[in-house]
Amino acid sequence: MRLVVAITGASGAIYGVRILQMLSALGVESHLVTSRHAMLTLTTETDWTPEGLRSLATHVHPVGDVGSVIASGSFQHDGMIIAPCSVKTLSGVANCYADNLVTRAADVTLKEGRRLVLVFRETPLHLGHLRLLTQAAEMGATVFPPVPAFYHEPKVIDDLVDQTAGRVLDQFGLDAAVARWEGMRPLRERQDQQPDHQAALGEPVNG
Repeated sequence: MRLVVAITGASGAIYGVRILQMLSALGVESHLVTSRHAMLTLTTETDWTPEGLRSLATHVHPVGDVGSVIASGSFQHDGMIIAPCSVKTLSGVANCYADNLVTRAADVTLKEGRRLVLVFRETPLHLGHLRLLTQAAEMGATVFPPVPAFYHEPKVIDDLVDQTAGRVLDQFGLDAAVARWEGMRPLRERQDQQPDHQAALGEPVNG
């Protein structure tokens, strides 16, 4: 299997990092392209360096290289993930404005009928954002905001990141062995396993 992974300048570079790590563990060939601002966000939000990020990918393509193999529909791959996806990149995708390799590769993915997953990272959303998201979805993209789940009782931030990254890979039929919904537990069982926050605060439990 072969996937294109793009990381743009929106907050949440760690999602792209974790997806690349999971793809490597699954033995999936990855083609990485990063926007000009992605590395700034990466080094601001995480301990990862540009060199470390690039080492996670099978192949790395400069964002300005619109002659790269991933810029052509004749290059066969199984889909593309943009994680995180900035508003600017969303706008480029929705309006077919392929001014760099990220948006060109995304446009190619859509025109060839392959899956494009946009891990759109912005909130709150104004009408312009919503219209762009709708337009991208109508063109065939999958809009996948990194909305955290809590049914797996995350203990650290990595638990939240892993669950989202794994669910993104689910879109391509890849199982990264992340926590999954296993049905609602009986109320009594959940109450017995949860700490008594009110008692810990010195407040009356039944008050």
